[in-house]
Amino acid sequence: VLNEKKLQEVDSLWKEFETPEKANKIVKLKHFEKFQDTTEALAASTALVEGKLSKNLKKILKKIVAKDAHEQLAVADAKLGGVIKDKLNLSCIHSPMVTELMRGIRSQIEGLITGLPSREMAAMCLGLAHSLSRYKLKFSPDKVDTMIIQAISLLDDLDKELNNYIMRCREWYGWHFPELGKIITDNLAYCKCVRKVGDRSNFASSDVSDILPEEIEADVKAAAEISMGTEVSEEDIDNIIHLCDQVIEISEYRTQLYDYLKNRMMAIAPNLTVMVGELVGARLIAHAGSLLNLAKHPASTVQLLGAEKALFRALKTKRDTPKFGLIYHASLVGQSNPKNKGKISRMLAAKTALTIRYDALGEDTNAEMGAENRLKVETRLRLLEERGIRRISGTGKALAKADKYQNKSEVKIFDPSGDSTLPTVSKKRKIQEVEEQDAEVAVKAKKFKAEMK
Repeated sequence: VLNEKKLQEVDSLWKEFETPEKANKIVKLKHFEKFQDTTEALAASTALVEGKLSKNLKKILKKIVAKDAHEQLAVADAKLGGVIKDKLNLSCIHSPMVTELMRGIRSQIEGLITGLPSREMAAMCLGLAHSLSRYKLKFSPDKVDTMIIQAISLLDDLDKELNNYIMRCREWYGWHFPELGKIITDNLAYCKCVRKVGDRSNFASSDVSDILPEEIEADVKAAAEISMGTEVSEEDIDNIIHLCDQVIEISEYRTQLYDYLKNRMMAIAPNLTVMVGELVGARLIAHAGSLLNLAKHPASTVQLLGAEKALFRALKTKRDTPKFGLIYHASLVGQSNPKNKGKISRMLAAKTALTIRYDALGEDTNAEMGAENRLKVETRLRLLEERGIRRISGTGKALAKADKYQNKSEVKIFDPSGDSTLPTVSKKRKIQEVEEQDAEVAVKAKKFKAEMK
């Protein structure tokens, strides 16, 4: 830096870099023979991006500060300054002045560096941009939410497949033992029981106490003796057992996948998870495309995410718009009365939008903000529920007061006019009254025309 006084004026520093001549009076870029071509310079720049210091760069930095030990090194990135200070023990400075200086240098880089063709400069800038973009895409924490999107999509697919498989298993084995489906309602216990026993004639000698309670086990054994199902071959039973194995394996994998999704959501969006739960939060992220895209949505959009078809249909037909979308499946909305679901979903969407932005753009990873906002929504829900109860009671918190009894005796007289059905006054108007009214209207019309003229 040739003129350090100019750097003190941060607000007007950009004026000193309007032309290359002005920029050369403030800054002079030193040339070192260590970087003789753009490839070597690009390698050093890439190392800087990755938070590393190459050997050549270390020698250059030592040369810069070797002249005066009290000089400070201005760095554009605070994290890079920390790396340089740890590795080389050099004092670094990072401030708004340094940011403006770097911006000015970048704007007049071709005029400040002599003997460098513009073609090589463009190639170096393009290569550095590609390297930086590749590094950001590779190590960006924002890209971890793609794992959540894939996990929730796979979870929904597994639920559909499990439902189809279990229905097929119940129907298939129901031809042989139809009473078992009504006795055992849990799908996983049904498949485990069928896989362990096989033919219904084996229920009497089999022990399924590790799968079923004692009462249900006794009912199953009693029903197996008087079952009205058809007889099937061993090959049919083997195929049914193989289908049960598939159901049990997919159920176990689904449990494992749900645990993985819960851990991922608590790591990436803890406040969102506290507010609406893992599944609803993951579906919101999947619907928006990423956590950052979801953070850009306003609260009204978050409230209606997943109900776009109903919204546009209501706008087209001029009907009432929907009150909630995916957020309807949150536990707070489910706890409220049907009358208050719209209010709670609106408030929950507003608080959820704040927690999403905090998770996406904040540096902290705790879930304190989500817990506070959830407490506010729960308090509001409690107030709404209690208000309905108070309105029914009529008094609310106030104590019931008994009114004083006063005896009022009134003597009522029979009105004989109600017995007659004939009208007391003629409804027809006389001809004279009609003519008088017409004359008055005509006079008023003449006066109005005269005033207008």
